[in-house]
Amino acid sequence: MIVKDWCSFCGECAGVCPRNLIEVKEYSLIFSDTDCKECDFCINACPLNALERD
Repeated sequence: MIVKDWCSFCGECAGVCPRNLIEVKEYSLIFSDTDCKECDFCINACPLNALERD
């Protein structure tokens, strides 16, 4: 996952992940890609369009 510079770390992406694979820590997002099913819920939930798949 690519997090763009304008991410505000609001946590919307983490809140919609059905597998709880995203964690917001201070000024970073931590993705646990091991079980990601690429549902794109996190990408679609971002109000700033700051996420994209790499």
